Amino acid sequence: MRRAISYWIYILFVLIFVSACGGNKQHSSENVLNDFDSICQRGELRVLTLYSSTSYFIYRGEEMGYEYERIKQFADHHNLKTKVIVADNIKRLTEMLQKGEGDIIAYEMPIIGDAKNEWLYCGAENITHQVLIQLRKPKNEMVNDVVDLIGKDIYVEAGSKYEDRIKNLNDELGGGIHIHHIDKDTVVTEELIEMVSTGEIPYTLADNNLAQLNRTYYNNIDIHLKVSFPQRASWAVNKHSKSLAHAINQWVKENHKSDSYRSISRRYFELSKTLPASAVLSIPKGQISIYDPLFKKYAKQIDWDWRILAAQAYNESHFDTLAVSWAGARGLMQLMPRTAQAFGVSMNEITNPEKNIGAAVKSIQSLNKSLADIEDKNERIKFILAAYNGGLGHILDAMALAKKYGKNPHVWDKNVSEFVLLKSNPEYFNDEVCKFGYFKGRQTVAYVHEVLRYYKIYQEKIPL
Repeated sequence: MRRAISYWIYILFVLIFVSACGGNKQHSSENVLNDFDSICQRGELRVLTLYSSTSYFIYRGEEMGYEYERIKQFADHHNLKTKVIVADNIKRLTEMLQKGEGDIIAYEMPIIGDAKNEWLYCGAENITHQVLIQLRKPKNEMVNDVVDLIGKDIYVEAGSKYEDRIKNLNDELGGGIHIHHIDKDTVVTEELIEMVSTGEIPYTLADNNLAQLNRTYYNNIDIHLKVSFPQRASWAVNKHSKSLAHAINQWVKENHKSDSYRSISRRYFELSKTLPASAVLSIPKGQISIYDPLFKKYAKQIDWDWRILAAQAYNESHFDTLAVSWAGARGLMQLMPRTAQAFGVSMNEITNPEKNIGAAVKSIQSLNKSLADIEDKNERIKFILAAYNGGLGHILDAMALAKKYGKNPHVWDKNVSEFVLLKSNPEYFNDEVCKFGYFKGRQTVAYVHEVLRYYKIYQEKIPL
């Protein structure tokens, strides 16, 4: 009898122990699954993405990108902090999601059958397709049908999906398309789009969202001709994160028609990124603008020729105190609101000419200290202008790349400027010496050139 009682006490103990272990295991599993409740308790949404001009990048020290701003809106709606984790490629992105290193992929993931077993798609579903990039001309002079590509010269990024598509299309048409690469293995698709806009090459291919974004920089390109079948794409979460997927889908459903939601799309894909042409260079009586006294006053604080500040203001805003850029920069010197606040200028004061110029000069003073290792003053001015336009981090990255690849990190032309251009290429912005990722550097290189070009004009026509 005693043995029987002891036996059942032993069995009961084992059952209690197994049950406890099972409960702990289940609890541990729930922690790994990153469901929405645990994310809210954590107070932080971990966002996995890639650097690109449409997903995530840093501009003038600010986090930006179409996908980033949309997921941040969702996070802000639920009072969550946003932590961005950038992967090197899509394969790594999906591995990180599967391992629970992030909660959501905020990047356009193609919706394909096999992947549905690996993760849950969520958020707004976008339809992507490849388009032909060509110069805008009268309709009868443009390529309006894929058949018309026979006999044409198409330039594509080597090893890209665009090369695969144009080769397949060439086979479908029975040959005749002349497929080319630029004689540089570092040219990326966005550079090819710019080369079409400048007439250096006749045609290239790009995804429609990338084409739409670049059309806001180059308004002379046409992107109407589709050259591929449509592909559905959206964000993705772990297949166990059903509550997170539901929360995102519900938020999109409730907000996709709101002004704040739609304004993100307009800023990236509709608003022009360039200032309209302006005949500001009327300089009677030795005057550049009505703000010359302010340029002269504040240029003394940085020991600059005041005409450099004037040239900078012309390139930033065409002397329009109410100018607002697509990225939210404001006023004569196009200050980002956070930069203005850092130097004591509120949003109510940011369009005030003197406050705007004063804060810009303080920013230049800060950049001058950060770039003090560049001993040549004229060289340092080029670096300061570049950092003012694109952000100090990207310029420091380019300097590190220049040093790594045997160029002079303290010389702008044909040295650091080359690596500013290369920072739009994953091979370079993913380099271990880079800390600030993707950068559309062509605008910054052009900015430095244009500011100094106008400065030279002012030197010739306006007394010091």
